[in-house]
Amino acid sequence: MKIAFDSPQRKWLVASVAALVAVAYVGFAASQFAAAWLGSRAEFTSLQTAARLDRGNADYRHALGRYFDIVGRDPASAITYYNQAVALNPHSARFWFDLSSAYQVLGDVGNQTRALERAIEADPMTPDVAWEAGNFYLVRGENEKALRELRVVVADDPTLSEAALQLCWRIQPDAESLLRDVVPARSDSYQALLSLLELKQDTAGAAKVWDALIRTNEPFEQKQGYEYIRYSILHKDVDQAVRVWKEIADRFKLGPYLPSRENLIVNGNFDLTVLNAGFDWQYSKQSGVHLSFDSSDHHAGRRSVQIVFDGPGISDAGIYQLVPVQPNTTYSFSGFYKNEEMEGAGGPHFTIQDAFTQTRFFESEELKNSGFWKSADGEFTTPPDCKLIVLHVRRVPEGSPMRGTLWIGDFRLTQKPS
Repeated sequence: MKIAFDSPQRKWLVASVAALVAVAYVGFAASQFAAAWLGSRAEFTSLQTAARLDRGNADYRHALGRYFDIVGRDPASAITYYNQAVALNPHSARFWFDLSSAYQVLGDVGNQTRALERAIEADPMTPDVAWEAGNFYLVRGENEKALRELRVVVADDPTLSEAALQLCWRIQPDAESLLRDVVPARSDSYQALLSLLELKQDTAGAAKVWDALIRTNEPFEQKQGYEYIRYSILHKDVDQAVRVWKEIADRFKLGPYLPSRENLIVNGNFDLTVLNAGFDWQYSKQSGVHLSFDSSDHHAGRRSVQIVFDGPGISDAGIYQLVPVQPNTTYSFSGFYKNEEMEGAGGPHFTIQDAFTQTRFFESEELKNSGFWKSADGEFTTPPDCKLIVLHVRRVPEGSPMRGTLWIGDFRLTQKPS
C-alpha cells in the first residue's frame, strides 16, 4: 500500500511526527548521557539525579546504597537503595552481597543469610563472594557450607588460596579429606596445601599431598620439592627424602645428580651446577670465609672449589653435602685438596658425621702443607641407627684465627663389600 504525500497537509503532518520523534530521541539520549555523567561522580546529589533520570538503571541505585553504606554510615538507608538495585537486576552477585553486608551491620541475620545465598545463587564462582560466604558459614558453625565456598576460593583466587586453606584446616584438619573434598587436582593448589601441612608438622599428610602433586604431571617449582626434602630430613624421614629426590630428578631431568654404586657423593668434581639443595652440595655464608669455583686449578673434572680463609672465629668452611647411607655398613672415602700459605693454629679437615647426632665417623688429616693435589682418604662404619651423614670442611680447633687458600675436589664415597 502506498501513501500519497501530494497534499500540503499530509506533508506537514508527516514532518511534524518525524520532528517529534527526533526531539524525543534527542531528549532521551541527552538524559541518558547526563545520567551516565552524574552517575560517575561520587556525590549524593549527582547520584540521586542520575537515578531519577534513568529509573531503570540498577547501577545508580546500587551506587546510592554504597554512598549511604560507606560515606553516610547509614546502613538502613543503604538497604533501601540496595533493595531497589536487586529488584531491577537480581542477577548481580555484588548487589546481593552488599545488601547482605548492610544487613550484617544491623544484626539482621535472617535477611543477611537470604541476601548472601542469593549472591551465591547469582554467581557461585565469584571468589570474593565465596570468601565472605565461607567466613560467614564458618562463624555460624555450618562447616559443610563453609568448605563448599572455600573450595571456590582455593580454585579461583591464588591471592586468597593460602588463607582459605588455613580456614579449611580449622574446619577439617585431615589432609586426605581436604584432597578429596576441597583442593582441586592442580599443582598450584597442591603446593599451597603442602606448604600448609609442613607448617602444621603433619608429616603423614604432607606425604599424601606430595604423592598427589607428582601424579598430576603438571609443572611445579623445583624449590617446592627441595623444601619438602629439607622438611623430611628435619623430621628424620630419610627414606622419604631419598624417594622425593629421585622423583625430582626424574621430573626435572636431574639424573646426573643421583648417587651411584661407583660414587655416593653427588657432583663430586663440581662439574655440574651446584643446586644448593637436596642431596647436592649446599653452602652458607660463614664469617671470614669466601667460597668460589676455580676452573683453572682442579684435580679431576673441570673445576674445584676454592676456599679463602681470612679471619678469626672460623669453625666451618660453609660447604657441605648430605649423603644417605645404610646402617651397619663400611664405606671408603677419598677427597683431594691443595693449599697455599695456610697460617694459624691447626687447620681445616674433611669431616664426616652423623647428620642428626653429630657423631664423628671420619676426620682427615689437616689439609695443610701441600702445594700440590693430595688425597685424604679413609674408612668408617656406620652404627645401627645411622641413615644420613654429612660431609663438610671443619676447622680444628674451632674459632681460632686462620688465613690462607684451600682448594678441594674429586670426592668419592663407596660402600665396601661385606
